[in-house]
Amino acid sequence: MPPHSRRLRKAVLPVAGLGTRVLPGTKTTPKELLNVVDRPILSYIVEEAREAGIEHIVFVTGRSKGAIEDYFDHQIELEAQLAAKGKTEILEMMNAELATAGEMSFTRQMQPLGLGHAVWCARDIIGDEPFAVLLPDVIVDAEPGALKQLVGAYEELGGNVIGVEAVPETETHKYGIVDPESRAGDRIRMKGMVEKPAQGTAPSNLSIAGRYILQPEIFGILEGQERGAGGEIQLTDGMARLMRDQSFTAVQYSGVTHDCGDKIGLLRANVALALKRPDLGKAARAAIEGLLGR
Repeated sequence: MPPHSRRLRKAVLPVAGLGTRVLPGTKTTPKELLNVVDRPILSYIVEEAREAGIEHIVFVTGRSKGAIEDYFDHQIELEAQLAAKGKTEILEMMNAELATAGEMSFTRQMQPLGLGHAVWCARDIIGDEPFAVLLPDVIVDAEPGALKQLVGAYEELGGNVIGVEAVPETETHKYGIVDPESRAGDRIRMKGMVEKPAQGTAPSNLSIAGRYILQPEIFGILEGQERGAGGEIQLTDGMARLMRDQSFTAVQYSGVTHDCGDKIGLLRANVALALKRPDLGKAARAAIEGLLGR
């Protein structure tokens, strides 16, 4: 790791969103707790963070998101019933997801002012440290995990690191897009970025894909930042300003991204990850082929 860089220990998961793209399923259930196969979306995200060496996860929550905190806590009655019935495998699986002492913090985003504002809400818990941001409705099926791939670049280069993936030229207007300066393998030195560029104006087809490693100076920028696209405080705008003073590296990570905040994306994630499961893959394939053969 470059001598000026600090070790990455903390991550922010902004979980205050309403999940309007998957209503009515999210009317009473946080979108982050919707199932993919037999685990909530958020379970995959936390597993990725832990694999990358994250020691402290900060959840930025909102109203009606108390179930997220409960998910990572003990459920005494359920655990007792599972133990009494000898269902040790599922009990061990559940216990492995529990938060260890001091591992998780929860803070509120009181108003839906955008991703940049949600990240800013974690400023006092993060303090003067680099931190990761993982969007909690994006599962990246990758080995090693996407964040761990970004950590590899951070430990070598320092600065700020952003995960990106290639998208069709016809869809660049849907995403934040990086403006590359040079490239070496899967690492791209950035000179800019733009949030949802008009069709035909994107500087590349590399979309910002929901995984970031940022320096704490971003908080001062976000605090005074004006609202951008959609009338929200955009994290992309804050990063573009930070880029004037600090280096940014984009990493085109190896893996398959599933946008679980979208109905078809959530369905695709369930099918893809079920088919990969050693215990469920064969039965899942038979069920899918049976439906398609009707």
